[in-house]
Amino acid sequence: MYRQILSPQNATVKQLFQLREKSRNRKKEQLFLIEGIQEIVLALEGKYVITEIYICFDILTIEDFENQFSKYISNVSITEISVEVYEKLAYRTSTEGILAVAKWRDLSLANLQLESKIPLLLIAEAPEKPGNIGALLRTADAANVDAVIIANPRTDMYNPNIIRSSVGCVFTNRIATGSTTEIIDYLKTQKINIFSAILQEALPYTTQDFTKPAAIVVGTEHNGLSEEWRISSTQNIIIPMSGSVDSMNVSVAAGILIFEAKRQRSC
Repeated sequence: MYRQILSPQNATVKQLFQLREKSRNRKKEQLFLIEGIQEIVLALEGKYVITEIYICFDILTIEDFENQFSKYISNVSITEISVEVYEKLAYRTSTEGILAVAKWRDLSLANLQLESKIPLLLIAEAPEKPGNIGALLRTADAANVDAVIIANPRTDMYNPNIIRSSVGCVFTNRIATGSTTEIIDYLKTQKINIFSAILQEALPYTTQDFTKPAAIVVGTEHNGLSEEWRISSTQNIIIPMSGSVDSMNVSVAAGILIFEAKRQRSC
């Protein structure tokens, strides 16, 4: 019924493996690999173009596949793969036997369109770990922020660790990337207040008004934010802490700040 690829040595399998493993291949081909039913459905609902779906029917039955994807797959090429091929390509040990190839989306800051007149943005500068980016995207999705912007990204946004740790939220958020300078210029042009989570010249976040257009900016746990953010902020903010350490996980900090803004906006 469907085209088959049964050998892990097949040339297509090798190409797919390189898409999974190497950012430069993803950038060159303008394609990336998605794994898992929820992630693929979210990509489709996010209007990503799926060019190929690969299914291991020893794991996901044809009936379950067609029940789940029938409304999406009229123009998508379907290939059946063996367990051996799936195990070579799958990034996780416990997924549902389905992978997809999707087209890369241009996430340049110039393409970011904000619909709200009082946007709330989450900005992260140079996050070091794909897992932290995924957690930030889940926080942003939960709060339904208007956009997530990654400054000075250290990997592409279609890194499989980002897709996995975001549980597909990389496809549900409006996302852009750019340099710190580009992003600051963009925020000032858009008249969006900048609240940078940084220790110097900072006030407690609870003292600030987030009901106007606002960008909440967080840095890495190790290095924090660059000097450029400190001098460009509308106000630097801190989360007062009472314990023995003076920092917390970036996604936790972002969640505290974002949901305070959401609380204020719902009052």
